[in-house]
Amino acid sequence: MIERHRSLDPHAPPDAPRPPVRAEVEPGRRKVFLWFSLSVFVAGVVACVATSVWLPFDYDPQLLLIGACLTLGFLLAEQLTIDIDVKRVGWTISFTEIPLLIGLLTAPFEVVLLANLIAGLVAQVGRRASTHMVYNAGVMGLEIAVPFATAHAITRSLGDVAPDWFGAAVGTLTCSLLSCGFALAALHALGGGTRVTAGVRLGVRTLVIGVFNTSVGLVGYEVAVMTPWGWALVALLSAAVFGLYRAYSGLLREQRDLESLSDVSLSVARSGQTATRGPSGSALVEQDPMAEWEPVAERIREQLNATRVVLRLRLGPTGEVSTLVAGEPLPEAAEQAGPHALREDPLMQLPGSHARSFRAHDAPEEVRRALRQRGAYESLAVPLRGASQLLGAVEVHDRVSRWRGFGRADIRLLHTLASHLATAMDNRRLLARLRHDAYHDPLTGLFNRTGFREVAAEVLRNGGDAAVLRVDLDLLTEVSEAVGYTWGDRMVVHAGHRMRETLGDGAPLARLEAHSFAALLLDHSDEEAHDVAEQVREVISEPYPLDKLVVEATGVAGYASPAPDDGGESETDVDTLLQRADLAVRAARNGDDGVRRYATAMGQVFLRRFQLVTQFRQALDAGQIEVHYQPKVALPHRKLVGAEALVRWSHPEYGRLSPDEFVPVVEATGLVDALTFFVLERALTKVREWMDRGLRMSAAVNLSVRNLADESFPDRVAEALQQANVPPELLTFELTESSVMADPDRSLPVLRRLRTMGVVLAVDDFGTGYSSLAYLRQLPVDEVKIDKSFVLGMGTDLGDMAVVRSIVELGHSLDLVVVAEGVEDDAARDQLVTMRCDIAQGYLISRPLSEDRFEAWLHARTERGVGPADETILTLAQ
Repeated sequence: MIERHRSLDPHAPPDAPRPPVRAEVEPGRRKVFLWFSLSVFVAGVVACVATSVWLPFDYDPQLLLIGACLTLGFLLAEQLTIDIDVKRVGWTISFTEIPLLIGLLTAPFEVVLLANLIAGLVAQVGRRASTHMVYNAGVMGLEIAVPFATAHAITRSLGDVAPDWFGAAVGTLTCSLLSCGFALAALHALGGGTRVTAGVRLGVRTLVIGVFNTSVGLVGYEVAVMTPWGWALVALLSAAVFGLYRAYSGLLREQRDLESLSDVSLSVARSGQTATRGPSGSALVEQDPMAEWEPVAERIREQLNATRVVLRLRLGPTGEVSTLVAGEPLPEAAEQAGPHALREDPLMQLPGSHARSFRAHDAPEEVRRALRQRGAYESLAVPLRGASQLLGAVEVHDRVSRWRGFGRADIRLLHTLASHLATAMDNRRLLARLRHDAYHDPLTGLFNRTGFREVAAEVLRNGGDAAVLRVDLDLLTEVSEAVGYTWGDRMVVHAGHRMRETLGDGAPLARLEAHSFAALLLDHSDEEAHDVAEQVREVISEPYPLDKLVVEATGVAGYASPAPDDGGESETDVDTLLQRADLAVRAARNGDDGVRRYATAMGQVFLRRFQLVTQFRQALDAGQIEVHYQPKVALPHRKLVGAEALVRWSHPEYGRLSPDEFVPVVEATGLVDALTFFVLERALTKVREWMDRGLRMSAAVNLSVRNLADESFPDRVAEALQQANVPPELLTFELTESSVMADPDRSLPVLRRLRTMGVVLAVDDFGTGYSSLAYLRQLPVDEVKIDKSFVLGMGTDLGDMAVVRSIVELGHSLDLVVVAEGVEDDAARDQLVTMRCDIAQGYLISRPLSEDRFEAWLHARTERGVGPADETILTLAQ
């Protein structure tokens, strides 16, 4: 059995797993191999001519029969082969040594040479292996000339010592080594040379196989010639060897079929991972949808030994059919498949999922016409059917060997390959869908927050100059409540379309949440980014036609670039840029222009607010939150009737914080309930202390809108009053008109329950809210507190004085106690006395004081007296 190199394949890449994927050889290597092939051909011609001249030729009529038998033997040896691939060379293990040995023993050189050339050329034509014909012809000549010359030289030198067959055996072995040597040389010429140790191992194996086949040939020849009926024994042995070969060939084919199934499935899975990679990868947009299928098509072609494999696949969402050809090019007319090719083409009308075989000589006319259009005489076709739709089809055209066409094993293999391929494609489409959904917003089709972060991070990692733009669309809540959430969603979709048209396809665009969008502006200066932000804001602020309605909308935009404006190091973290753009949006919402660029001061302000939020609970436990008291005095006798409890925060870093700074932050985070009850418990404790000293003074506590929305709030207040043992009439809750009217359906029942309990209710900052008689009559309150802005302006503004007088008269007409806050001078107090205002509160009396300082103020600024019911009365000293 000889390892031959008659079907060189220069298109396989080096070090590729078997079978190799075709790849173009470098032009320089092609030129080297061309000169090498010419040299081998010339050497073969010279060797054949020299050997023919040297060796005698005696004509005998029986030589025709012998030549025919040798030709048949060489042909059978060529057909009974095992094909393997070693780097760029397609190796063929065959039994060529046996007919060569018999030729050396029975026929002259010219007859054996002619038989070998005819058999080799016919085999190559049948395999369509027309490439490298010059090289292969030269090697075939050398494979006959060198063994004959070697055998003749040994016979002449050792004829009296060695047996007659010795020279022929050695000559046959030289053929094996010669084939191996030229194959390695050809491999080196093609640029895929092996190491010396590997070449030596290959030569040794070739020699071992050659010795075995030579021995088999000698034994068979001796038995056939020297033993009666020996030819029958040889025939029986040949049949056994042939059967063994067929069994081994079947096992080898099954193994290769299993390898093909595994390789095809893995190739599809790997290509799917590459092509459907997430936004962070380079495959954001698939560059060539069909290029990744080339290894799959080539693997099928090589496994079925076909001249061409055509994959027609539906890869895109539109259902268009793409065509990929492996092997011989497809005629242009057949390659351009339309969108209906899988249904209209005669070869593609495949019911079920089974593979079908078509041959030109017995096919219907339309099938023959389709085969002629493809330039093929035989075709296997199988559909690729997924779980719910037709994914494509596979066509296999013409076996490389014309001696036999595709068999049942080929049809079964193609059907199995198609099943695996369809399953892998289905899984890949599902994976692509899942990955798409993971990175895209289902409503708009834009990136979601995760996808945008991946894309922006990739650009920033590559050192791209980019800015993050964030845009918020307002009034969505009102639209959804008025006309339904479907219309609100339509506004979001329209806004996304408008932004996409404005920014173009190159800018990554995302919907972050309900009405918030983000975009990555590439290669924009700060001025250009500001202009783009203005354009986007104006576009999304245009009216939205919804059926017969036209909805007005507004938008605000903020943007941030990687380089901060404080001269620090450049920041490339996308999360930081998104946060900064969000801060810019908040600043834009509070401004007039609607577009802001992030500035460092914004970050400091919101960082401070964030610290206040996160540190508030700890501040409560650490005693940083204090309650101060500002006294309230009844007019005109200046009797001390109570104090308002005001919260203060002594921050270790920011110092003394006013309620105007941290209370709104606490309210926004839902911690106001803890703050309210902290103040309430401290105030009730202080009232209890006053009562124990014989003082009947009330404490006023401010309420938040969140307190009024809590239905359990009255029950918790009653529990606090009971624990402190304080009568409810000594507790006053101050609330603003806006907090009550924000949700009157929930707040009014809570207030009525508090009023029923006996708690005093006061409207704070009266005059700045609704301030109408209708609203005031609805509120179950006992007091009205005039906003200090009007009290402070009484001395200089007659309008403010008129407002204060009107509120006093209005309150008295409704039997309400009127309290004026912001009293800072004697003139304001005297005017309030003239207007018959009931209670005064302000800096004229005292600033808010801590508990200790308030007690000291009581001792220093008040005088004790006894009331009508023998209770202790504190009066403000003159």
